[in-house]
Amino acid sequence: MSLGTLAAVGDAAALAAAVDAAALASAVDPTALLATGGAVDGLQTATRVLAEGIGKGAVYFTIAVGLTLVFGLMGVLNFAHGAVAMVGAYLGGLVLVLVVGANTGTLATILVFFVALALVFAVTTAAGSAMEVALIRPIYDRTPTYQILLTFGVSLIIEEVARIVLTLRGIQPDPQWQAPMATAPDVLLGRTQLFGVGVRRLYLFEIAIGAVVAVAVWAFLTKTLYGLYIRAGSEDTEMVQALGVDVRQAFTVVFGVGTGLAAVGGVLLMWDPIWGPSVLLSIDVLLYAFVVVIIGGLGSFTGTLVAAGIVGIADSVTTWLFTTGIVTFPGLSEVTIFLLLVVMLIIRPQGLYGVEEVGGH
Repeated sequence: MSLGTLAAVGDAAALAAAVDAAALASAVDPTALLATGGAVDGLQTATRVLAEGIGKGAVYFTIAVGLTLVFGLMGVLNFAHGAVAMVGAYLGGLVLVLVVGANTGTLATILVFFVALALVFAVTTAAGSAMEVALIRPIYDRTPTYQILLTFGVSLIIEEVARIVLTLRGIQPDPQWQAPMATAPDVLLGRTQLFGVGVRRLYLFEIAIGAVVAVAVWAFLTKTLYGLYIRAGSEDTEMVQALGVDVRQAFTVVFGVGTGLAAVGGVLLMWDPIWGPSVLLSIDVLLYAFVVVIIGGLGSFTGTLVAAGIVGIADSVTTWLFTTGIVTFPGLSEVTIFLLLVVMLIIRPQGLYGVEEVGGH
């Protein structure tokens, strides 16, 4: 029966029911939604938020994989990991400022960025190896409390030295250091169309680097003889030593590489307007890194990769909810991420891919 017929007979109840049914039909009719553009806009927004979440996850993975590598193969909890990432952000920024300056209109800046990335990785890897030999190696046989207190003390020293140096150089240590952020090339500042969706190029850049880091670490651990030594030494140190392999040297390399990866993550954050170089970056990065490795499972490479994606997407979604005004609580992102951590500890304390005991010590 048509709406005109119902109105003619004066059946108000039937008329109201018909109107409600028509409204409901148009609300769920895909054609009507496409005509208004609502479904298309929603799909584009979801795609953009997902892509940006993966970009954030790539950075979180780059930072956290060094932490899980050191703990998974050596059983060492390195609380200086965040401080190293902070140092990486400042060192990378220093190279960019000295070489590039404020010129942001050339792709040569990206080349300088990769040079800075390599230099920072080399320097921090060497420093991490020296730290393992001088400080960590003598306490392998002691309880984890010694490792936590020692590395936490090293973190405090690094932060205070950085604050002193920055103050003497006339750089405010706590807010973001703006000079390195101003060196970001224009090609990374805009958005690019990806499947019809505008996605920030910086996030695509971070995804590419994170993918390279993931493949490199996986190949090193599974496809090289040295990686075999490391994995075997984490399972049975005495047997591997009996076979003539210098396990201590292998662990020194692992600790150095893990430290270097933390610094690489810091260099990636140097251009990110949300982060940027600052002394406070040390604490923030350490918290996010521990959330990722705990959710994924301490010592699990696969778990770190999956957890970084989960945390990155959760961060992106909650950030979008706040920026669009749907939620007005500014700390929504942090609360959500740590809520994920709490839920994981309650449901599966060992993490997504973790085991009850990991590490060779």
